Amino acid sequence: MLQVDLGLLGYAEAYALQKRIVAARKADAIEDVLLFCEHQHVITQGRNGKPEHLLVGEHLLRQKGVEFYETSRGGDITYHGPGQIVGYPILNLGEIRRDVVWYVRMLEEAMIRATAEFGITAMRVAGKTGIWVESENSEEKLGAIGVHISRWVTSHGFAYNVSTDLRFFDLIVPCGIVDRKATSLEKLLGRAVGKVDVAPRLARHLGELFGRKLKEISKEELLFELEHADQSVVVSA
Repeated sequence: MLQVDLGLLGYAEAYALQKRIVAARKADAIEDVLLFCEHQHVITQGRNGKPEHLLVGEHLLRQKGVEFYETSRGGDITYHGPGQIVGYPILNLGEIRRDVVWYVRMLEEAMIRATAEFGITAMRVAGKTGIWVESENSEEKLGAIGVHISRWVTSHGFAYNVSTDLRFFDLIVPCGIVDRKATSLEKLLGRAVGKVDVAPRLARHLGELFGRKLKEISKEELLFELEHADQSVVVSA
């Protein structure tokens, strides 16, 4: 599995890149790929999203420099921004295990295991996708998941709050859950934490859970591979 750190980039660029990789993966023109990135401030709404879960208007979003996109992933509404690791695994589950629920549970498991390495217990909550930590009165969300699967090839993925500015979650009802707040690894630890401290742990656990050996390549190397793959693939919308 190719592992690529894209750095900070806009949501639209990442989405377009995902579509190219998905098309290549469906054609077996590229191996499984794990993309990591941070997004500029953006709110995305999934296929099951409800407009009323966006709590502010377009004018305020523009003032705060937040973009908005409707997407093909599952789930409701969420926020992405600097300080958050966004992972996009593009895998052929037909070669691993044809089980959507199992796949989502493995994304959760990778985040739970990575969190444990920092001495924090994260958990699943029945009926609520993602990972959670106990707070005084309920639970707070540390990692969110929203996936899309077509012909057993995955796209979209997960978002893990490392040092995210949690105030941006006040613009929405995160994942459509009214009475739950978001948290971050930095807030839980009470100290600064960097993406470079967390991403390798997430990658290692994902590789182990999906039975894939990771090979780190640069964004430029990925684009070079895609150029060759594109010659035999028609990228669908």
